[in-house]
Amino acid sequence: MSDFIAFEMTYVSPATASQSDLPPGPAEELAAVGRALPGKSVLLILLGAWCLLFHFYGNATFGYVDTTSLFGWLNYSYANSQDDELGRFIPFIVLGLCWWKRDELVEIAKKPSFVGTVIIAVALALHVVGFLVQQTRLSVVAFYLGVYGLLGCIWGTRFLKATFFPCFLFAFCVPLGTLADTITVPLRMVATTATAWVSRYILGVALIQQGNQIFDAQGTFQYEVAAACGGLRSLTATLALASIYAFIALDRDRAWKKVVMILSALPLSVAGNTLRLVLIVIAAEAFGQKAGNWVHDNSMLSLLPYVPAFLGLGALGSWLKAKPDEPQPTLPNAPQPEPS
Repeated sequence: MSDFIAFEMTYVSPATASQSDLPPGPAEELAAVGRALPGKSVLLILLGAWCLLFHFYGNATFGYVDTTSLFGWLNYSYANSQDDELGRFIPFIVLGLCWWKRDELVEIAKKPSFVGTVIIAVALALHVVGFLVQQTRLSVVAFYLGVYGLLGCIWGTRFLKATFFPCFLFAFCVPLGTLADTITVPLRMVATTATAWVSRYILGVALIQQGNQIFDAQGTFQYEVAAACGGLRSLTATLALASIYAFIALDRDRAWKKVVMILSALPLSVAGNTLRLVLIVIAAEAFGQKAGNWVHDNSMLSLLPYVPAFLGLGALGSWLKAKPDEPQPTLPNAPQPEPS
């Protein structure tokens, strides 16, 4: 019996001990990261005060929405513009990317920095200007710039450098509103011209283009590339995706590779929007205006502009990763035989 009891003791003990070897859960890991960040209580207090400032004195324009809150103004702007609605999700993406980089951020030596204080002062001055001239977009920039400055104020310049991306993505939180016309008008013209060219010289469809309107010579169909079809929403999403891809997949590569990846968002979004418009023309040419309208209104086919973006970014990223950063060293010349 004593041997059996001894066997039971040695059997249970390893099983119990193995539970402590399990990887920590999300709650435990979050608590561990919190313990590794000094001054987090001060940061939360300052961040709360910063948010209260912009809640009670963040918006001076009451022509569209009657609120003094910057966040109320942002909610109204996002709800009334499909081109700006991506801004709702950017703060969550930033937090997710910071969590993804948590090991790197925890290891950084942290100490208060005067640089963060300067950034906060610049952000506060920018907000005052935006409030006085009733340009709430300036206040949006000031709010997120101040949040970035708070990180440097508590944890230093090294932390600022490490979090430049993903905090760079806060730029996509600024709603364009009517300023989008300065972008959508040339985008509409480029998309219309590209669609007409592909239809004429590749598909053999005789289209007539007048500005941002396209129609066939027989009068079977006629379309206008309106602002909603200009491609701004796909451009914004592709630009955000390209930025995320550049700083994650090319994190340790040269800066020029990141720049190339981000700049590729424009031609890729134009190609995607042109693809969708060409399919509308094909349907209208084959089956009439109603068929083209069905392709235009179909929710699944509205995702077509993102297909060239995904494929193009993946192909470009693979090419950039394979391309060496430095020129390959040349082999030394082979020794010449000595004369006999």
